Amino acid sequence: MREVDPKETPRAYAFEMWMKAPMPMVTFFKTLDVSRLVKIGRKKNLKFNMLMCWCIGRAASQVKEFYMLPVGDKLIRYDSIAVNTIVANDKGEVSSCDIPFSDDLATFNADYLRLTRQVAETCENHDLTDSMVVGTSALARFGIDGAVGMYSGIFNNPFLIWGKYRKNWFQATLTVSFQFHHAQMDGAHAAMFLDLLKKEIDGL
Repeated sequence: MREVDPKETPRAYAFEMWMKAPMPMVTFFKTLDVSRLVKIGRKKNLKFNMLMCWCIGRAASQVKEFYMLPVGDKLIRYDSIAVNTIVANDKGEVSSCDIPFSDDLATFNADYLRLTRQVAETCENHDLTDSMVVGTSALARFGIDGAVGMYSGIFNNPFLIWGKYRKNWFQATLTVSFQFHHAQMDGAHAAMFLDLLKKEIDGL
């Protein structure tokens, strides 16, 4: 990771316009057909949430805007991406777990299982400060229609939230919300990411 001059990047105008905005975050909603994730998860004994996180990492890694993030008043360029998940820990609370993205599903799954288990048992967050982290929060027991993330003014990371997927005959659908900082990307980049996410799910 390294600081870059916003004026020397395609985000120069957006950085100038949105860094001091009182609410620079934008949220999109999209309903995805996740039937393939459900089917493969059951067949291969893989966690649905892990598969979602891997597909998110795959899609994000194809959009160059994900590799730059406004941090404080600076623009930081990263060489790698991680996906965060929220873990129910052994104290009955929740902890945060960053998982390094790997294009290899088996590697990502092994890291996901190892790190989420570690975080659950130690009740300590696992943070990767040298990667651009895509946040996620899965409310898998609840059928929500959408959620808008909070803007703290501290964390500008892109963030996805979803609830329980819905079954209808042979189809399973999931509504996700995607929040992003406008200095990091424009609406077209966000929409492209969501289309890529759908493509990764369908092609798994």
